[in-house]
Amino acid sequence: MKNIKSHFTFTRKQRNGIFLLLFIIVALQCFSFFVLPKLLNKASAEDISNPQQLDLFRKEMDSLRFVEAEKRKPKIYPFNPNFITDYKGYTLGMSTAEIDRLLKYRSQDKWINSTKEFQQVTQVSDSLLNIISPFFKFPEWVTNPKPKTPSSFKSTPSSTSPKTFQQKIDLNKATALQLQKVHGIGETFSDRIIKYRNKHQGFIADVELQEVYGLKPEVIDNILKEFTVKSPKQVKTIGLNTASRDELVLIPYIDYEVAHQIIEYRTLREGFQSLEELTKVKDFPIQKIDIIKLYLTLN
Repeated sequence: MKNIKSHFTFTRKQRNGIFLLLFIIVALQCFSFFVLPKLLNKASAEDISNPQQLDLFRKEMDSLRFVEAEKRKPKIYPFNPNFITDYKGYTLGMSTAEIDRLLKYRSQDKWINSTKEFQQVTQVSDSLLNIISPFFKFPEWVTNPKPKTPSSFKSTPSSTSPKTFQQKIDLNKATALQLQKVHGIGETFSDRIIKYRNKHQGFIADVELQEVYGLKPEVIDNILKEFTVKSPKQVKTIGLNTASRDELVLIPYIDYEVAHQIIEYRTLREGFQSLEELTKVKDFPIQKIDIIKLYLTLN
């Protein structure tokens, strides 16, 4: 019992320390319950009483949010709408149907040369067109066509007889300046014609002008009034009724699938009767048959 009692016996200094600790605890409790709430209310009232400062703060926050949102937006760079892919169309906000219309139009070897024509083909809404059209970048010959200048090769009156084969200039030897005298041909087109000619070591036939990017049928007609292929590039032709699949795929625009279909058709019908019969082959690129025929013979 003496040991237990000794634990509750304090010295005078210890008692003073305990009283001081209790006093501090009570003071802190009073401060947190009575003084601190008043200080917080006062500070809050001061903030609310300054609406201009609050308005500036809100504007600053809004501007920061706007900047952050702009950073997160995908950037759009100038592009030619003729080359929009499925993914590109999706990122621009185009629907699947709109993208399909564009791809179908381009599969026919047709080109879009204006914002209005783009909307007519794809049927996109005015709101989407207004967003993406500022980024359209068409070729220079579309946006800045060369002014028409008088030339000796312009279309002649109907009373003038067309030039004979001997009178025409050899397309495989024509210079850029000679080509530019044709109505509808400027520096850009003459450069493309010569680059195509050099790349393929010459033209095989007049029909190859269709392969030069951007040349319209009426411009090709104007060229052929003054030029023709007189010294054609020599190519090795293969027999349509005897060619193997590996030989067929060497011809432009014929891949392994089309070559397989040609052989299947040839086997079922015991050979082709004419080159034009190729148009009946499944998946055959009909629009390129005139080019493909340059590399084939019937036998």
